Amino acid sequence: MSRRNARKNAFLLLFSMDFHPAEEQEEVKELFYEDAERPATAEEKTFAEERIAGVEAHLDQIDTLINRYAKRWDINRMNKVDLTILRLAVYELLYDLETPIGVSINEAVELAKEFSSDEAPSFINGILGKIAQNERKEA
Repeated sequence: MSRRNARKNAFLLLFSMDFHPAEEQEEVKELFYEDAERPATAEEKTFAEERIAGVEAHLDQIDTLINRYAKRWDINRMNKVDLTILRLAVYELLYDLETPIGVSINEAVELAKEFSSDEAPSFINGILGKIAQNERKEA
């Protein structure tokens, strides 16, 4: 299983789902996997689905933290790509203690390099570093 691919799928799905009402979410997921360039394994789907469900379940807490640490940036002003990357990574930092801090942050930075602006990787790295330093509770 490629966790990088599964994490990328989770990001792409979260991003897509942000533009659709709740009643269309399952259809969005089905279409995403049907149209994928590289078919996801069952393990990759499970990994991605766990992250999507986790982000959705903790969205208010995640957004509160992003707002707190993103100085001079309200989440309503952030571009959706960066916000989705941050949400996924903050979920991993706070609720998936099996994933090392460095891996969560590095994967978020890599997603930003691939899908966002030139400034996004350092912006995302800075916010996640502060959240990890101040909010992560080790198991």
